[in-house]
Amino acid sequence: MDLLNALVALSNFVLIPAIAYGSQLALGALGVTLIYGILRFSNFAHGDTMAFGTMVTVLFTWWFQSKGITIGPLPTALLALPFGIMGCIILILATDRIIYRFYRVQRAKPVIFVIVSLGVMFIMNGIVRFVIGPNDQRFLDGERFIISVRNFKALTGLQEGLAIKTTQGLTVITAIIVVGVLFYFLNHTRTGKSMRAYSDNEDLALLSGINPDKVVAITWLIVATLATIAGVLYGLDKSFKPFTYFQLLLPIFAAAIVGGLGNPIGAIAGGFTIAFSEVTITYAWKKVAIYVLPEGLKPDGLVQLLSTDYKFAVSFAILLIVLLFKPTGLFSGKSV
Repeated sequence: MDLLNALVALSNFVLIPAIAYGSQLALGALGVTLIYGILRFSNFAHGDTMAFGTMVTVLFTWWFQSKGITIGPLPTALLALPFGIMGCIILILATDRIIYRFYRVQRAKPVIFVIVSLGVMFIMNGIVRFVIGPNDQRFLDGERFIISVRNFKALTGLQEGLAIKTTQGLTVITAIIVVGVLFYFLNHTRTGKSMRAYSDNEDLALLSGINPDKVVAITWLIVATLATIAGVLYGLDKSFKPFTYFQLLLPIFAAAIVGGLGNPIGAIAGGFTIAFSEVTITYAWKKVAIYVLPEGLKPDGLVQLLSTDYKFAVSFAILLIVLLFKPTGLFSGKSV
């Protein structure tokens, strides 16, 4: 019975949160790795792109809620998500047309694009803060839990209760669907194959008649969609705060680099690697240890390696280790 209680506590506080968080990081890292693989630069504005798409979704969610439009137990944000994606696509295509395209025509070095993306990042961050404000904005409604602690305890008779939030279930299901659609698109459609060819060898792709402007536009369209979905899922699971999305840039980049920049499979693996590392290192293991250790060895302290305040330090440490010893990442992507 103690082992079952330990397993439930582990699932409640480590496994389920890490899987949901890893799904969110994976979707974010996919956007980063697509930009690096196809457009060949590190987009430091990606976190604030997520924030912008989420902001538009939040505004439409509030509008739907004010009109009494909901979808029962599911969050109203799901109805507003297509509008958030469209808003993000418009912004990101306009940004490419006005800013990035000039440097692409000039064949500027990747470091120039990185510097330009930093400027775009600050502009997007300012726009989001100006429109919706710098504070936490909650927009979750509908049924909060798929399984609540009380119901789980009543059903199983265990001392520990298991809670699975609706947002966690939505995150995992949505991530599986989005990743499946993306991989099908990249591997089984003519446009997807053109994008892969452009990524592998730009000059040869151009000689084959591939339209570079079309490849760039579709890449940004996919990135805007991934960024908005990842941002909305994260905002529903936690809350929406513009600065938080700026902070998310570190674990997202760490996930992309750990998996291998330019490798979509690596981005997914890197997302879960970073998520599980952050959660397990910052979790206080006392509750699990009490169930599994003998009476004399049960701990008095929290058994916590790092405070949750330092969770981003875990991402940074993993990123440094990978850059030092395997800069191409776990799945041998492009070196940084």
